[in-house]
Amino acid sequence: MSLARVTLSSGRSLDLSELRLSSTYGGMLEGYPCKPVNEMKIRSLLLAAERTSPATPVHLVPPPREYPDQYAGGFGPVEVLPAVACVGSFSSTALDPAHDPVLYRSALTVIWFQSTTQVPSGGDAEPALRDVAWEQLARDHEL
Repeated sequence: MSLARVTLSSGRSLDLSELRLSSTYGGMLEGYPCKPVNEMKIRSLLLAAERTSPATPVHLVPPPREYPDQYAGGFGPVEVLPAVACVGSFSSTALDPAHDPVLYRSALTVIWFQSTTQVPSGGDAEPALRDVAWEQLARDHEL
């Protein structure tokens, strides 16, 4: 049973089987949100997702970045990502029509950022998440 079902812009339905939410800047003791900090956070999420499920491809939805301050600090300008980092395990029907639809599913781990802790569902998911190119990024696997 899935946590939620997300409908992509292409019309494909995805089942969300696992979702990890974390505060984008949780645990940041000093410094400020900037490009180097954000790149470290993203790299950390990618590596953790790859280690968690090495057989499943991982895709990062490019996050929106805001630049609220015109002054740069020692690490460059303030660059803010949305407040919630999300790592979701999605599956759908097989990509290859030659695969038995009962025995095969396609899978992809997706990393994205959003402003709330709301679980994506139906057509209400973040637009960038709904635009994931599933057919190019996911991989079929046998159950």
